[in-house]
Amino acid sequence: MRVCTAMWKLITRTLLIGLIGGFATATLVRIAPGYGMSDEQLDARRTEANLRSVETRLARERSVLRYYGAFLFNYARGDWGESPLFQRPVRTLIAERTAVTLTAVLFGLSTGWAFALAFGVFGGFLPTAAFAGLARSSALLLQCTPAVVVGLLLLSSGARGPFACAIAVGLVLYPRLVLYVINLTREATAMPHVLTARAKGLVSRLVLFRHVLPVIVPELLALAGISVSMALSVAIPLEMILDIPGLGQLTWQAALGRDMNLLVNLTMFISLAVSISNAAAEWTAARWSRVEAGTR
Repeated sequence: MRVCTAMWKLITRTLLIGLIGGFATATLVRIAPGYGMSDEQLDARRTEANLRSVETRLARERSVLRYYGAFLFNYARGDWGESPLFQRPVRTLIAERTAVTLTAVLFGLSTGWAFALAFGVFGGFLPTAAFAGLARSSALLLQCTPAVVVGLLLLSSGARGPFACAIAVGLVLYPRLVLYVINLTREATAMPHVLTARAKGLVSRLVLFRHVLPVIVPELLALAGISVSMALSVAIPLEMILDIPGLGQLTWQAALGRDMNLLVNLTMFISLAVSISNAAAEWTAARWSRVEAGTR
């Protein structure tokens, strides 16, 4: 019963975050410069009937409560609406671009986490300062380099496509992850039971896997959930710079074109993806803690 209650709380919170994210976007777009006008109205090729339909659509969007209520009603029926900017169904646009962004984000997360764990865990656990110094210096160097600069450097080197975006995401995430992992590992290594195990001559490998890693796994899982939102926030400008047809580029184009329907759908979609990853990480961390407590 307790597990079911916790699961329902996570699901409810995830849905609320998605709904609030969509409503916040629909509200913020209204205070953006240029709202209330459409490029379609300035197109001389438009007929009178087309202009009237554009004005009718803009009039419906002026009331945020009315617009969002109608949007949620259609959304519940599986109708995501149509993008005025692209003149195509929103569901089709998002479906076409999701795989591109997902590939870049997952590969970037895997690369960033692999290097962060390798340098962070061993840099925090090993007594030699050289390894930790190398990890910290490389992290600080990359942390001082904005994501946009990383993307431009890759672009100038000839890198293209989702693979280049994945490399950039990994490079941007690595410094933010490795410094946290180093500090976390050092705190766990300084715990009394770890010091006792080392003093008794237990092999370093066993100390690391039996006494240090089980302690830091819940914190790492929590950070894993947060890293998904960091990766998505990095991918959006990088896809625009590297000309990658993913969700990030689509979001940028929708913002420039003031495509309300597409922006609200994208915000809800990305908010739900981030919330689901955070909920999954939180649930896994709680399960891990209960298993560890049961084995002691």
